[in-house]
Amino acid sequence: MTVNPITWSELSSEAQAALLERPALRDHREVVDAAANIIAAVRRDGDAAMLDFARQFEGADLQSLKVSASEIRAAEAALAADSIAAIDAAIANVRRFHEAQVPAPIDLDTAPGVRCQRIGHPIDAVGLYVPAGSAPLPSTAIMLSVPAAIAGCPTRILCTPPNASGDVDAATLFAAARSGVTDIFKAGGAQAIAAMAYGTESVPRVQRIFGPGNTWVTAAKSLVAGDPAGASIDSPAGPSEVLVVADDSADPRFVAADLLSQAEHGEDSQVILVTDCRQLIERTLSNIEEQLGRLKRREIAQVALRHARMIVTDTLEAAVEVSNHYAPEHLILQTRDSRALLARVRNAGSVFLGRWSPESVGDYCSGTNHVLPTYGAAKSYSGLGVEQFMRHMTVQELTEDGLRSLAPSVYSLAALEGLDAHAAAVRLRLAGPDGVEVR
Repeated sequence: MTVNPITWSELSSEAQAALLERPALRDHREVVDAAANIIAAVRRDGDAAMLDFARQFEGADLQSLKVSASEIRAAEAALAADSIAAIDAAIANVRRFHEAQVPAPIDLDTAPGVRCQRIGHPIDAVGLYVPAGSAPLPSTAIMLSVPAAIAGCPTRILCTPPNASGDVDAATLFAAARSGVTDIFKAGGAQAIAAMAYGTESVPRVQRIFGPGNTWVTAAKSLVAGDPAGASIDSPAGPSEVLVVADDSADPRFVAADLLSQAEHGEDSQVILVTDCRQLIERTLSNIEEQLGRLKRREIAQVALRHARMIVTDTLEAAVEVSNHYAPEHLILQTRDSRALLARVRNAGSVFLGRWSPESVGDYCSGTNHVLPTYGAAKSYSGLGVEQFMRHMTVQELTEDGLRSLAPSVYSLAALEGLDAHAAAVRLRLAGPDGVEVR
């Protein structure tokens, strides 16, 4: 593997920005157009279109979209005891971390006689999407289903693609059911997003859609989110990515393993190492070559490594600034005092501190959520949590004295904005029988 180290301080600002550009989303216009056609077909033909797409894309001749209770029981029976134990451990940790996120209601007086509240409710119906492209993802079923259950969303459905035999991965089925989802549908790609956004004879319509996916899924999510008749979505998404900040104390074996664990996700994944130690790059590259040979998905990882970047900075503080500019989905700080650097981190989906915190634990079972903003969205989006499965409304209740105390401010602000009716709505309430305001 040949990746030339690049000295950050020697680059112009334009060259620095170009270095951190993500790999272009392939055939984006064509994908959007194809996704739009799939959405239109699902809206028009419902289940019939879904069954046709299952035959076309998965090669599956389905009789029904919904997974039956007997299929869920069979999925549990097919799993080994250690697999069930691992899924249960992950669910327990994810539940523990996410239960702590439930927002407390706010109820206070902002002024005498002026009571203001903020009250949260679960979204009525949510749709969860779990990909099943080159590898099954039961961990994603956990990450989506557990916070939806904690939020208390009354309708929680999950779509995931079937294989050519018409079956869904047993671990994904079991993890979803164990996490509180019972309505599971055999549907993948843009057609699954369309079914959840608009509903079909079998698939209930939802208000918000969650979950990662390929380029077609991402395009479909953007399209339904932009349609007032569609559904909102969790966040924009792109290929997976990791950025590692390391110093000369880092173990190059660990750094290489962290980069490869992300590269094996997909050919469009991106991995970046930023360090103040040029020798670490050489040792890491050597370890990547050695570890690649042991990977089942080495060919996928090799393609992804073409997008790899190895950057040398003058200081660790500068390395963190590079990371803030890139805004990675996953940020690993493998330095002598990684927690000290954490205060400088502003833009990242999830951060992993120290040599004993590989990104893998966040993907599976530490308790944090692995559905994270990608493609630079970490500058403005957060990782998935319970609050995204809720909506909040504010309430205000005023006494007469409370309204009277705020009246002068309302009159002045309404005059500034030229909105006379706003002022009248207050003045009329405070007027006496003769129509004159009582002060």
